[in-house]
Amino acid sequence: MRVLVIEDEPLAQEELVRLIHKLFPEMDIVAILSLVSESIEWLTIHSADLIFMDIHLADGLSFDIFSQVDLKTPIIFTTAYDQYAVQAFQVNGVGYLLKPIVEKNLISAVDKLNHKAYAPLNLNRLLQSMNMSKEYKSRIGVKIGDRYNYVEIARVAYFYVEERVTFIMTVDGKRYIVDYSIEALESLLDPKQFFRISRGCIASIGSIKEVSRHFNSRLKVTLIPSYDGDMLISRVRVSEFLRWLDGQ
Repeated sequence: MRVLVIEDEPLAQEELVRLIHKLFPEMDIVAILSLVSESIEWLTIHSADLIFMDIHLADGLSFDIFSQVDLKTPIIFTTAYDQYAVQAFQVNGVGYLLKPIVEKNLISAVDKLNHKAYAPLNLNRLLQSMNMSKEYKSRIGVKIGDRYNYVEIARVAYFYVEERVTFIMTVDGKRYIVDYSIEALESLLDPKQFFRISRGCIASIGSIKEVSRHFNSRLKVTLIPSYDGDMLISRVRVSEFLRWLDGQ
């Protein structure tokens, strides 16, 4: 079976490939892509028997691919967000897996194809295939010198990277080191409460002090406690960010 992987986060990409090799050695990964634009270009020329598709890509949402390419290939969506279920239902999705991906859920999604039971998901099956009871982190371990403690997620203003180290900034202005990458944290935090502002920062809704227009159709975000540097929302993610602000 020829398999295409569309995933822009290196760690998530590596983990998905590892799971595919471990669980489905008969699968041949023919390409690994990370952008909407290159996915459109590849799919215009090539084909696959199955596509694993992340929803949030660096240059937009993967749903944009469907407006440019007439895809009949079954798709297993992999995402950290549960709010795109209905859109996945509207295209030819056969699975909707929330990150971090659980092996048994991945096996179940692929099993539909192996037993020739493939049919586009109806809404009830789609919602059942999602781990709707997923529990997001309520606290997180931190380093304080040579000691360890924890911080309640409700106290977190934002996470950010500085010189390849991930920090927590709490609502009362305290800073701690955590042993998670931004990519890993994105799948562990409630997407209704946290948004990945940039590649190096995930902010809570309570940390948003002000949002203003910026050059080249971007948005500038001011955080509290204050962040030393510009925090900009890329043009392709402005609509998504504004929907998040609006609680959608």
